[in-house]
Amino acid sequence: MRPDRIKIGILIFAAAAVGWAGWNGNVLLLPLSVAFPALWSLANSRRTAAAVSAAYFLSASRGLPQGVVQFYASDILPGLLLWLSASSVFVFVHTVFWSRHGRLPLRYLAAAGLMAVPPFGILGWAHPLTAAGVLFPGWRWLGLVAMTVGLAGLTTSRRPAAAVAVAGAWLWSAASGTGSTLPPAWHAVDLHLGASLGRTSDLARHRDLAATVQAIAGMPGDVVVLPESSFGFWTITVQRFWQRQLIGTGVTVVAGAAVAGEDGYDNVLVAISESESSVIYRERMPVPGSMWQPWQRLLGGRGGARAHFFANPVVGVAGARAAPLICYEQLIVWPILQSMLHDPDLIIAIGNGWWTSGTSIVPIQRASAIAWARLFAKPIVLSFNT
Repeated sequence: MRPDRIKIGILIFAAAAVGWAGWNGNVLLLPLSVAFPALWSLANSRRTAAAVSAAYFLSASRGLPQGVVQFYASDILPGLLLWLSASSVFVFVHTVFWSRHGRLPLRYLAAAGLMAVPPFGILGWAHPLTAAGVLFPGWRWLGLVAMTVGLAGLTTSRRPAAAVAVAGAWLWSAASGTGSTLPPAWHAVDLHLGASLGRTSDLARHRDLAATVQAIAGMPGDVVVLPESSFGFWTITVQRFWQRQLIGTGVTVVAGAAVAGEDGYDNVLVAISESESSVIYRERMPVPGSMWQPWQRLLGGRGGARAHFFANPVVGVAGARAAPLICYEQLIVWPILQSMLHDPDLIIAIGNGWWTSGTSIVPIQRASAIAWARLFAKPIVLSFNT
């Protein structure tokens, strides 16, 4: 076997390995993803760069096929097709920007920038920038700059020095811990109701959720956060039921719901107390394919969740300014960075991951959200249904 083929094989294997290990739901292992730009820059051809990119992305997003099977109750083929389709954007961008003629740091930064914002950033999973929260906790925007410089450095001939710097920051971060803080008076609820959450919204379900809230909230002024889809479709009947349940408690409930419209629906966060209620957040980026289906309107159809790409980055709830992240938004870059531009008091990250059973998707969501919270030194409230 020729030496160049051995090198190609090693690069592809290494890219798959760091994609698998870096994106397994362990916050401390996120920095493994920064090896990707180094491996990409070591490619000796555009074809090899494409193969390295595909190996990394497919490995990092390995839970998608099984998740699609469970979500649609289908066979594996649709999941595999969606998996490959999603990877095509990442592979395309990194293949186009690779070059054997130098300036790889600038080319990589251009590719990374495109994968962080729409339209390419809509599928910008497994972005190495996410590791900034582990390597530079509390550095805020300076940490993001340091991470960007480090990623660019890993594509140059000085990558060994950049790798040593990254490893040093990693060891320091590991020694200092990765715990996230819950704001005082805020309570996060994790549910284990499977696919029924959001689909079963009868009175008995709401009574059970209300009992859970009342058991957790101890004092007036407490805020209880429930996962995505907890309220099902938001109606006047649901609103009145919850306001009755909260009479005399002084408690505010923040929960996921859906608001139906003529041409689709919004995936939202609702805040409700005994005296008032409102939709405080409309999801900026629903899950492409299963929720967000823009082609429906192009074909004259209706349905699917609406995307409010740059709307409501920070919302007010119980006297605090919160940065909301619903489900898929925890896997991509621009929603959290847009929110951090407004310097919120805390992050609220919720999800409904019943369909991810047996995969690492929910742990990856949680790890990503925690990493961003650590970078910007923000308290975080995490609430998921599985």
